Amino acid sequence: MNTLQSANMPNLLLPIIISDLRLIKGDRAVLQGVNLRIDEPGITVIMGPNGAGKTMLLRCLHGLITPDEGLITLGSLTVAASRDEQAMVFQHPVLLRRTALQNLAFAAPRIAKTAPRRLIQALESVNLADRADQPARMLSGGEQQRLALARALLSEPALLLLDEATASLDPASVLLIESLVKAQSARGTKVILVSHDQSQARRLADEIVFISNGQIAEQSPAGQFFTAPKTPMAKAYLAGEILF
Repeated sequence: MNTLQSANMPNLLLPIIISDLRLIKGDRAVLQGVNLRIDEPGITVIMGPNGAGKTMLLRCLHGLITPDEGLITLGSLTVAASRDEQAMVFQHPVLLRRTALQNLAFAAPRIAKTAPRRLIQALESVNLADRADQPARMLSGGEQQRLALARALLSEPALLLLDEATASLDPASVLLIESLVKAQSARGTKVILVSHDQSQARRLADEIVFISNGQIAEQSPAGQFFTAPKTPMAKAYLAGEILF
């Protein structure tokens, strides 16, 4: 990985183009003819009611799920060809039964061999240097998520995907994770973040993609979305109404 060196270089995974994406789970169309184009760097926040298809769309982008129909391209690459340039942080971090430091070393063996100091620096960046030798699964929820983010950022991904990565975390962990995400975006990484938290979206988003019933209902600059949403569904969502 490590193709992305600075914010002055073009991101090789842009534009992200999703065409006629359809995903079936059981007897239900989770994604229904999704068409989306993301051209700009910065942070795109995907919002929408529960069950709208946000997580499934993210998993399709990362290649964890193969859609039943449609096409995704990232720059000139397919999803499969772009995997080494991506990183994803899940709502519930997946960590090995190893120490915090060993989790980083396993995820980045080349860095562990040639520049081991970077592993410590990664732990320092998420305030976990003093937890380096502790079992990762014994860390608190906020510490585990910070470790997962440090692991994701180690190799400077061109695309960072986050699925409700701060849900249910303590405020200090939320603040630290948000600051790291913003800093990584400023370095040139494209960030796509799923969040239910409107306050978080207002703090982070350059662009909002609003999903409803497995379809893209709205795509707008963040300021426009929060002050003048285009669709009745988005207006109801922002007003706190329960949507189905």
